[in-house]
Amino acid sequence: MMQTIQLEHLSAEAAQQILDAVPVYVKEAFHRRAAEIEYPIEAVVEMALANFLDSESLSFEDCLLAERLGK
Repeated sequence: MMQTIQLEHLSAEAAQQILDAVPVYVKEAFHRRAAEIEYPIEAVVEMALANFLDSESLSFEDCLLAERLGK
């Protein structure tokens, strides 16, 4: 039997709420980075949060994987 894993990502709306709450210079830095790597802004915000939680992760999926492997 194959197990299905639900993948979680930050929505564009949630990323915008976070960006609305940070200082302008932080918001601008996120947008610059998104343009540099050609990623959507929500992916860049997710990557920053995921890296804070797990220095080896690139996304929430990686954080969950690290958690599963640790158990």
